[in-house]
Amino acid sequence: MAIDSRLLMLNAEAVAAVLQPDAVLAAVREAFALHSAKQGRVFPVIRERLSTGGVFGIKAGDVQAEGLLGFKAAGFWPSNRKLGSEPHQATVMLIDPATGRPVCIIDGNAITTARTGAAGALGLLQLARPDSKRLCVFGTGVQARAQTDFALRVLPRLQSLWYVSVDRQRDVEFERHFAGRLPVGCAADPDDAVARSDVVITATPGGGPLFDASAVRPGTHFNCVGADTKGKRELPDGLLPRVRLVVDDAVQSRQIGESQWAPETTCVELGNLLTGTVAWERAPGDITAFDLTGLALQDLTVARLIHEQARHAGLGIEIPWPW
Repeated sequence: MAIDSRLLMLNAEAVAAVLQPDAVLAAVREAFALHSAKQGRVFPVIRERLSTGGVFGIKAGDVQAEGLLGFKAAGFWPSNRKLGSEPHQATVMLIDPATGRPVCIIDGNAITTARTGAAGALGLLQLARPDSKRLCVFGTGVQARAQTDFALRVLPRLQSLWYVSVDRQRDVEFERHFAGRLPVGCAADPDDAVARSDVVITATPGGGPLFDASAVRPGTHFNCVGADTKGKRELPDGLLPRVRLVVDDAVQSRQIGESQWAPETTCVELGNLLTGTVAWERAPGDITAFDLTGLALQDLTVARLIHEQARHAGLGIEIPWPW
């Protein structure tokens, strides 16, 4: 005799209807705290290149005390651009840990964008100089915009934004997105842009070093987003030994993040700073960097938030899922 159960499916439209930056920020902070307290588990990451030219990955984890279990299947398919679609694709599934049955399937693209932007914001709050005025962003895609949006929320003294596009040409859509909030300019020389910036965000596909280490001056903070696979990097040789490095997860950073290029680099996990487990004081001349490889717990806490809000609002499609 089948046991009656139902499965909620939330598409991108439903996710967008309930996704609020402040709530996402709180959920991601919770994920870091759970990770710091060893209450949430992060399972080994699967990240593999495909013969189609794409990259496919799975990030999974759980919080046993809260009945939270699930995974995100995601990756990067550059050929999607020829179809006029987004190359980043992600799907999140929440699972009942008592039975193994799926509870909710969620379009994960917006979740990935928002939780990564929120993680970057927490890094900025903890590590960047509060008086930072000049921001430089490498990349003009979805994640570059998300990181910049969150930066403007948490660093209110920012006065200028310079961006470095892949072809060094103006990106009108990127400029339009931030029009009226602060002056925006396209930088032709990446080294010069880094040299005159207080905060640098790198949000590119991670194809190689983006600037020369000699351009970095004391007091600069870096949020590094693009290195999330073996072989990817954004920072140049010689920079990591000069920085005070903070990561979301030490193992992941050495396996797929910037630390894979200098695994002996001492690092601190951001969750331990947020919970006060590790003391941290920033000297004005410190060069700091936050390496974001992405935690499964971030996807799960944000997905749980979306699931709860969508159910309350009556959003999504619910289908029978007997077993």
